[in-house]
Amino acid sequence: MKMKLRNGLLVSTCGVAGIAALVGLSLAGAVQAQTATSTLSIKSPKVPEWQKVAGGKRSFEVASIKQGKPGTFTPPNFALDNSDSFGGASPHGHFVAEFPLETHIEFAYKLWLSREQMDTMLAHLPKWVSTDSYAINAQAEGNPTKDQMRLMMQSLLADRFKLAVHFEAKKGPVLALVLDKPGKTGPKLYPHSRGLPCDVSKPPQPPGSPTNPSDVFPPVCDEFQAIPKPNHSILIGSRNVTMAQIAAFLGEVGHLAHAVVDQTGLGGRFDFTLEWTPESNNPVPAQEVQPDTQGTTFHEALQDQLGLKLKSAKVSMDTLVIDHVEKPSEN
Repeated sequence: MKMKLRNGLLVSTCGVAGIAALVGLSLAGAVQAQTATSTLSIKSPKVPEWQKVAGGKRSFEVASIKQGKPGTFTPPNFALDNSDSFGGASPHGHFVAEFPLETHIEFAYKLWLSREQMDTMLAHLPKWVSTDSYAINAQAEGNPTKDQMRLMMQSLLADRFKLAVHFEAKKGPVLALVLDKPGKTGPKLYPHSRGLPCDVSKPPQPPGSPTNPSDVFPPVCDEFQAIPKPNHSILIGSRNVTMAQIAAFLGEVGHLAHAVVDQTGLGGRFDFTLEWTPESNNPVPAQEVQPDTQGTTFHEALQDQLGLKLKSAKVSMDTLVIDHVEKPSEN
């Protein structure tokens, strides 16, 4: 049995609090906005390619917004991450989710922000943007794609929250994800074509596939999942995702100082799993996941299992800047 937290990260109901703390409750990520602090700031009118493909400005047919009440939570009907797929969901134009405005903004602009990036974006905004939850229930005509629904959310936020934004090119410190050995990945990171197809639940074992068809993790493509293991370690993984998406996710679960950007040079889509034991300085409740100093660390697992490592770098990337926002009236 599983549940969705924040923007749709799937975790096992066993050890939910520990996993929630581990990933920082901030899943929704920025391939387009991967930087936290800035030494250079230039306004950029560039429209992200995904918005062009999705067809430009769109709107929901009907939508309601209600402020959340303490002790209540309306889970999303699909994961609000930066993947292109609804995963195992079939929303048919229906959007339901209750989160703070910051998470709705991340979904609308296809971002996946580290906590550091989020703090930078929110620094000049009123506190309610990150503390007050808003339940949004909206319906679109037809069967739009996930990116088309993002564009509808942009229109909704502009109309009801008076949200005004722009992108700036900002240069700052990041962690670059690179191959540990040129041209070679680890055993737990491989092209999706070598794994199980997304549209088949239990097909025969593909030739040369490193996966076990009777125990596929995660079982659904295009979603990141995290589960606690009996030995107090954490298992994360995803299928059919890009290296840019993997880099952003690793930045979340690794409790790293800066955002992670992909500099592996690997194109296409990949499947991966990564298992490590949280170190004692990670904010994981003792009753949920007990750190084991003898276990595999995050950086060791990254190198041994995925064939990757992190190095300090400075890059310039487009970053979302919020110019104006207001509390909405309910309906």
